[in-house]
Amino acid sequence: MVLVVLLLMAFTGPTPPRKTTIYLIGDSTIAQKTRQTFPETGWGMPLGTFFDTTVVVANHAQNGRSTRTFLAENRWQPIAAALQPGDYVLVQFGHNDESEAHPDRYTSPADYRRNLLKFVQETRARKAYPVIITPVTRRKFKDGRQQETHVAYSAATAELARAERVPLIDLDKLSRELLQQFGEENSRLLFLQLAPGDHPNYPYGRQDNTHFSELGARKMAQLVVSEIKAQQLLGLADHLAQPTAKNAVPPTPAGKDAQPTTP
Repeated sequence: MVLVVLLLMAFTGPTPPRKTTIYLIGDSTIAQKTRQTFPETGWGMPLGTFFDTTVVVANHAQNGRSTRTFLAENRWQPIAAALQPGDYVLVQFGHNDESEAHPDRYTSPADYRRNLLKFVQETRARKAYPVIITPVTRRKFKDGRQQETHVAYSAATAELARAERVPLIDLDKLSRELLQQFGEENSRLLFLQLAPGDHPNYPYGRQDNTHFSELGARKMAQLVVSEIKAQQLLGLADHLAQPTAKNAVPPTPAGKDAQPTTP
């Protein structure tokens, strides 16, 4: 019998390590975009490229959703049921919760906090890890200074994180600092800002200070990853992507017409 077991082990080999899944729940600033809305990009789209192959990103964020409508549409329950020990749930809402002009999605700060708590408690019940994120900023400058655009909802998010001892990524603050570094004019590059004729999806152009360009989405994802690394989140911070040997070589001086070689 022992010989049979050894033979089976020899043929089957070691069991591959279980992958950690990062579930993203939130709104259009994170969500996967369609071909028809390109170059609009949610920051959840490039996030997976920052991790090695043991980490999988499952982006369940949806355009136009608040915490209330995400729950009411039964979008959270299947995610909670699928969670495995060691998985992560990254939660970023707020943009639509605060839209008082849209009663179909508006959620009061108190109800918003209550819904965040539900996500946290049900994630922990499955022995997975919640991380809550303040709503990423909208682009809004006044006298050359980027303004705070989610005051009440960012405060409610941070308060819940303290009360429940949940890891917090203050993306509101970090993204405002990033926009300030870019400046009022150059920060347009981070958002879906298009002149007429720039892209066939937007023949009349687009002046959007909420949704991101490809560059903006990558920059926001970088901010999230930098906090994952700084806070040493178990199972994620130690599984960041490593460069290939070729990409890890420092650049050498080259002529003005030098071209990179293929991988």
